[in-house]
Amino acid sequence: QVQVAESGGGLVQPGGSLRLSCTTSGSFFNINNMGWYRQAPGKERELVASIMNGDKIDYVDSVKGRFTISRADAKNTVYLQMNSLKPEDTAVYFCKVNWTKRGLEFWGQGTLVTVSS
Repeated sequence: QVQVAESGGGLVQPGGSLRLSCTTSGSFFNINNMGWYRQAPGKERELVASIMNGDKIDYVDSVKGRFTISRADAKNTVYLQMNSLKPEDTAVYFCKVNWTKRGLEFWGQGTLVTVSS
């Protein structure tokens, strides 16, 4: 029914920037509720940023002022702009999209962000 895919990960030096994309396809088109998660090596999965009801945005404290979540004009896509990257940002980043009306959640496959020293 619904597919979710992340892209934009890669290798970047500390202080650099990356923009991740989360795109849905299938039966779900308008992203109003979603979250960006990450899981670092040896660490638990962490919620990084979220959108609720299309406009309520929250960030985990460790990325405030550095990361920005936004929704594209094509509302099946959400971005995570990551600036001033730090080695501790190294993780696999996942997109989780909520189909709120049906009470369903869909996860992407993850995209690896590596911030080297």
